[in-house]
Amino acid sequence: MVNRGIPLASMEKIMKKAGADRISDGAKEELRKVIEENIKQIATKATKLANHAGRKTIKVEDIKLAYKQ
Repeated sequence: MVNRGIPLASMEKIMKKAGADRISDGAKEELRKVIEENIKQIATKATKLANHAGRKTIKVEDIKLAYKQ
């Protein structure tokens, strides 16, 4: 099954910007898993915040607040 999430090339780009010279494929895949899990958690919290405010639309403020939690 092909993971259609964040491309591994993007993981490599992020790590290179952070100063890495070489990155294994396993490291790229693990970073993708961690980032996607964090995104899912933030999106879930933001959804709850929007619902609590009586909205169906998630706004920037919801994302920012969810990230801080």
